Amino acid sequence: MILTDREIQSALNSGQISIDPRPEVDAYSSTSVDLTLLDNFTVWRSNPGITIRPGKRGHSYSHLATLQESRITDQYELRSMSFVLAWTKEIVTIPNSSRLAARVEGKSSIARIGISVHITAPTVHSGFTGPIQLEMFNFGPHDVVLDAGMRICQLIFEQTLGTPDKGYQGAFLNQAPRTAS
Repeated sequence: MILTDREIQSALNSGQISIDPRPEVDAYSSTSVDLTLLDNFTVWRSNPGITIRPGKRGHSYSHLATLQESRITDQYELRSMSFVLAWTKEIVTIPNSSRLAARVEGKSSIARIGISVHITAPTVHSGFTGPIQLEMFNFGPHDVVLDAGMRICQLIFEQTLGTPDKGYQGAFLNQAPRTAS
């Protein structure tokens, strides 16, 4: 069951979930809340000859950090057919006991100019805390300037059928943007 704007605000008021900083009243739609873009963008360095094997035993995402460069800027120009990792300004917390999970989805106003905010990873598991990392790609024919603070995605909360025995314990728990490199 998807939560309505009233249910999301009630969950925030009761401490069932947390979004910090708390969204403005006009950030809510009937069944979602908009999140905004942080001023931290991570791009892949060009490293010819490097092959990434995520299925290999012992593979760790943290090893890939050496192939990335973080940039802190108020504006980032996402070129056509290009990829960037970005973050929401808001830190989202969904305790295991909340009986909730969430999905991050794009906004139609952003999608209509060719921007996708996630490739295949929309799920925000029960037990997660941190800013949401966005895997952004510009499928459009034009370069697009992304401004820090702009509304970039929406969070849709869903009720779970019980509480999990094992909350989210993955590699991205308590994730945080890297500092500029």
